[in-house]
Amino acid sequence: MPRQRIFLIAAVVLIAVAVWFGFSRHRDGELTTLYGNIDIRQVDLAFAVDGPIKSVAVDEGGSVTAGQQLAKLDDASYRHAAAQADAAVAQAQAALDKALNGSRIEDVDAARANTAEARAQLTNARTILERQRALLTTGNTSRQTVDNAERDLRAAQAAVNARSAGQRAVEQGLRAEDIDAVRAALDAAKASAALAHYRLDQTTLVAPSEGTVVTRIREPGSMAGPQAPVLSLALDRPVWVRSYVPGPGLSRVAPGTKVTVTNDDPKGKTYTGTIGFVSPTAEFTPKSVETPNLRTELVYRLRIVIDDPDQGLRQGMPVTITLPKPKD
Repeated sequence: MPRQRIFLIAAVVLIAVAVWFGFSRHRDGELTTLYGNIDIRQVDLAFAVDGPIKSVAVDEGGSVTAGQQLAKLDDASYRHAAAQADAAVAQAQAALDKALNGSRIEDVDAARANTAEARAQLTNARTILERQRALLTTGNTSRQTVDNAERDLRAAQAAVNARSAGQRAVEQGLRAEDIDAVRAALDAAKASAALAHYRLDQTTLVAPSEGTVVTRIREPGSMAGPQAPVLSLALDRPVWVRSYVPGPGLSRVAPGTKVTVTNDDPKGKTYTGTIGFVSPTAEFTPKSVETPNLRTELVYRLRIVIDDPDQGLRQGMPVTITLPKPKD
């Protein structure tokens, strides 16, 4: 047999085997391998308030724990504002206590004494008027003097009325509406103090969870604020694998399915993961997915959550996912 025919037959056989292998690996129920990339969440951390940065406690590449202090603002103005707000709360609380406790006995006694004095002046004014009227009948006083005495009597009566009303107000204390107004003022003062202390707390930047510092964006002395990230943090958990599966293999990737994940390092660690999400809509295979046969087919995106991630998994790292063997 001519050598060229042998080569031709061999090539046809190899192509047929490759086509059959690629098809058989992706038939429904026989899909065993997928390809994807590691996906790690990354957050930019910024202060919620404005101010100059006093210190940054971590460097790029450093590992942090949840709640760890990462950076600090100069908080002098915020501490003074919180102290002022606390003083306003104390003042409002004292006003409410005074309103609820009512008048002091000394104030009540003073109001009663003022009323008694006004009544004595009223009695004196009435006596003077009666005397002047008697003198007018005998011609020993003038009409003007009597008119003046009548005016003094009316003034004395008005003074008695006013001091009596003041005495009742002191004895009864504030009205319910007045007490409600004082109580509302106290609530407003407490809300202002809570805001002041919240702003003071926000002068400390803490890690939201465990992670690794990717970028240290700002240094001490820089002005910071809500729109100015200070650090970029890659979260340790969750770590996902973003992969794609062709339509015929959907039955092999149901949510909750346990899989194994490996990277390209022959000595690398094998990880276990759980399929947590399968997209309900199809899309064309992304160019970044290094699959040997699927380049133009419609696929479905899925997400695999790594059960116990570590530093061996990096953002964007290509990995291979091995699905469990189908049951007979």
